[in-house]
Amino acid sequence: MDSIGGFYEAKNDKLSMVYYHPKYQPIPQTPISPFGETVSDDLPFQPLFICPIPRYLKEVPSNINNPTFPISSSPEFVISTTRIQQEDDHSILPLFWCNNKEFDVDGGCYVCKGSNFGTDYYVCVEHDDEIFHKECVQSPSEIKHPYHPEHSLQLSYLLLMAPDIECLCCGRIAAYLVYYCTRCDVVMHTICAMKSISFVVDQPKSHGHPLTLFPKQASLTCNVCGLIRKCYPTYVCLKCSFVAHRDCMYSPRIIKISRHHHRISYTSSLQSGEWSCGVCRKSIDGDYGAYTCNKCDDYAVHVRCALRIDVWDGVELQGVPEEDDITQDVGPFEIISEGVILHFLHDHHLRLEVSILYDEKKVCQACVLPIYEDTDHYSCMECDFTIHEICAKYRRRIQHALHPHPLTLSGVSKYDTGDFMCNACDRYCGGFVYMCPRKECTFDLDVRCASICEPFNFQGHKHPLFLALGPGENPICQVCKSESLIPLNCIKCDFIVCIKCATLPYKAKYKHDRHYLTILWGEEVCNKDWCEVCERNLEDTGTKFFYWCNECCTTLHIACLFDDEPYVKPGQNIFGRQRHSVFYEMCSLFLLVCSEDENPVS
Repeated sequence: MDSIGGFYEAKNDKLSMVYYHPKYQPIPQTPISPFGETVSDDLPFQPLFICPIPRYLKEVPSNINNPTFPISSSPEFVISTTRIQQEDDHSILPLFWCNNKEFDVDGGCYVCKGSNFGTDYYVCVEHDDEIFHKECVQSPSEIKHPYHPEHSLQLSYLLLMAPDIECLCCGRIAAYLVYYCTRCDVVMHTICAMKSISFVVDQPKSHGHPLTLFPKQASLTCNVCGLIRKCYPTYVCLKCSFVAHRDCMYSPRIIKISRHHHRISYTSSLQSGEWSCGVCRKSIDGDYGAYTCNKCDDYAVHVRCALRIDVWDGVELQGVPEEDDITQDVGPFEIISEGVILHFLHDHHLRLEVSILYDEKKVCQACVLPIYEDTDHYSCMECDFTIHEICAKYRRRIQHALHPHPLTLSGVSKYDTGDFMCNACDRYCGGFVYMCPRKECTFDLDVRCASICEPFNFQGHKHPLFLALGPGENPICQVCKSESLIPLNCIKCDFIVCIKCATLPYKAKYKHDRHYLTILWGEEVCNKDWCEVCERNLEDTGTKFFYWCNECCTTLHIACLFDDEPYVKPGQNIFGRQRHSVFYEMCSLFLLVCSEDENPVS
């Protein structure tokens, strides 16, 4: 088994700890480090290294129940005369020079998927010239690190099915080839784990004095974020008892987040009074750091909440001129004459009309809900295009709470298909889509989910709801009894509803009933009520949420009223399958009661 990697103390311009491996790296002196082994002055023989691909593939268990599995084999490529060489084992060649920008363009290291780290690389001619970081190739199976001195870190492979875990060093999501502590659930990128570490940081953003690494940080509260984070590297100021986590001391000064219309700035403390976080809605201790809005006197956010990857886009805005692109967005249509418009997503003029009779074949092209009687809508003067008046006003560009980047409105998905999968409600949709224009993002949002804003007044609950839970928190929805991918929660009680249920139409029409069906919930379910479609007693199915006709006493389960794709147009193909209207005809009364000045799409 290969030796354990560690760190030694190097006295360069300032005291720092430098990674070494006893077998691969020469050390200029023979120090004894508390984080590693005694280092020899003798330059060891430089071995060949095995390709990382067969190295981790041979460790993959046949039955994968754990998304993380250790890699215990040595990185060395050994040519044996006493045993048969495994067919997949092969050595890898060093690249003596590599353009780092070109490396980024190609997608980065094949085994860790990182692209903007490092300068030295290896190439494997057996795998179509795939490129690997030097650190990923030479990674020992175990390493001792100053940021986590309690336990050694095991080289491991983190599968995609594992929950998102941030690297202890850089704060980015760590996956694939990583160093991992099974006891503390601590993860580091391989290349982060081998970077040099400064004992003293001279000019941290968060403090005016130099900060010194403090390895035993279990009970220290960070002055920046106000939290005790046991496993995070901590630095202290010996002059004024200031404490900061390594990631917190580099916190940006001015940022823009998805949960607020204005920029927010870091402040070391808040004025006296009661403050609640604009993201998680929990209280903020004013004695510690936070982000505040200079234009809104009552808005503040926890530091760690503001810097979440689903809230902040990662851009530091200090010194960048402020431009409110969202409010200056061009309108979605041009007024041709009174009652006639030209929408940017349609080539013909649209005339404002009011439906007199209900036509089950006429649906809104934006939200895919029917055009019902007494509903204002625009009809095309040359073809059968129709759109609700309110849907025609959806802005071209919005900033939504569910995504850190601005979203643009489109009539088709970025893949030029007739439908898309909404990232909020996880449903196939055939109408207009708000998409992230960035190439690296695959975020799509249908216009119903885009109407969700905070506070959200759900018809089935007396208190307003918020998007207050963080990534990885997936409680059970109290409506559909399923795990909530994106939950809306009440901060006054324990009520949870997923966006999929929250965006169901408040009223709908059943094919065999001439009246509206409305949503009922909670204690209004009676023992005698049974579903018109499946003919099961509602009490037997345990449901507390259903559609009901008060005049005809008709009751239906939500799943029985709607088919699998309620927001795809009749006759539209979904990956080769044609959608048919089976039981329902949804009306256009999609009631999302939001405050008008906060609704991002109206």
